[in-house]
Amino acid sequence: MLTDYHLHLRPDEEGTTFGRYFTAENVERYRSAADERGIEELGVSEHVYRFRQALDLWRHPLWLENGNDDLDEYCEFVRGTSLRLGVECDFVPGAEGRTAAMLEARDFDFVVGSVHFVGEGDAAVDHDGFDVWEAPDASAEEIWTRYFDHFERCARSGLFDILAHPDLVKVWGRDRPLPEGDLRRFYEPAVEAIVEGGSAVELSTAGLRKPVGELYPARQFAELVVEAGVPFALSSDAHVPEQIGFRYDDALAFLDDLGVEEIAVFEGRRRRLEPLGSRVG
Repeated sequence: MLTDYHLHLRPDEEGTTFGRYFTAENVERYRSAADERGIEELGVSEHVYRFRQALDLWRHPLWLENGNDDLDEYCEFVRGTSLRLGVECDFVPGAEGRTAAMLEARDFDFVVGSVHFVGEGDAAVDHDGFDVWEAPDASAEEIWTRYFDHFERCARSGLFDILAHPDLVKVWGRDRPLPEGDLRRFYEPAVEAIVEGGSAVELSTAGLRKPVGELYPARQFAELVVEAGVPFALSSDAHVPEQIGFRYDDALAFLDDLGVEEIAVFEGRRRRLEPLGSRVG
């Protein structure tokens, strides 16, 4: 089986409305693209900051600007399609109880947990408008430490079924420096937290579209995930149909090289493992 659980029915650009993209016609565009690529199961996971209910978790400027949609209307729409129902939910430190209540009140098939923001104000690792790297005293060691501190808390929380793009901090590639030395000092505690929290880890091809030009997670990180017995979920983080299954051949070769033969599949927030399929088309 092949899956794509981390996808969005609308682009991130300004002016994209719920009514324009959450339609049966748009779902069919995604479904057709998946069929062409041999992907059997699709799950939409819209950004949580798009929803008014998320403002009870955090009132970040990006969330205040974009939190216009109704989460229950979204769930109702997706339930009327062939897509699995998910949501990409940012981890908000200190809001774990409110996050759990919001998620548990809806019948999601899976919840994708992510870390974009790294505290100390509005700073983000992957957003130009809130770029953590613009701080005058920013260093690679500090930023990676902050990111992985947040990621470990996210993983350990047990709130999420899949942990998205687990080393997102590398997104800018050569445009930002790497910390010196062996990066396993970041990866090893992260994997310990993943095991404790019980989530699957996303293998995402989205990094191949970004300046970093590689899969999430990095090879050393992924090797530790496999050694710990943690399953992978397969995703493209598509925002348009053309990105469905983006460079899955690379992802499948990567998994094969790691000896991974199964992937995580979700329904009603219950996980099972299925044999990993082959991409076609």
